[in-house]
Amino acid sequence: MASLIHNTLSSNYTLVIGRIVLSSFFLIAGIFGVFNFDTVVNEMIGAILPLPELFAFATIAIQLIGSILLISNFAGLTWLGAGILAIFTLLCIPIGHPFWKLAEPQRTQDFQIVLEHIALSGGLLLAAIATKK
Repeated sequence: MASLIHNTLSSNYTLVIGRIVLSSFFLIAGIFGVFNFDTVVNEMIGAILPLPELFAFATIAIQLIGSILLISNFAGLTWLGAGILAIFTLLCIPIGHPFWKLAEPQRTQDFQIVLEHIALSGGLLLAAIATKK
């Protein structure tokens, strides 16, 4: 059993599957954004961002490019894809989930999303480290 676990954790296939699962949130959101651009623009308007079309385009591009780099390791750039997605995810906290400005129950809901964003960023950091080894 120990050798099965060791072989599974040492496998490049397991690493690729992990990167696919980790990036799926961003990849699916990016594909959704391509086909539902107006919805993404409305999210940017709701976040009171200037030039909402530009921010919507940038969001979709970051989600897709970061995911593709993370999954494919194109030119050894998984670390870059993971880093881009981690920074993007952390920047979404003050822009999209400013829980400190909200009243209950929205405060708690947004705080939980913030914790998820932080955890996801940690996973992206680990993916970057694992690929560089």
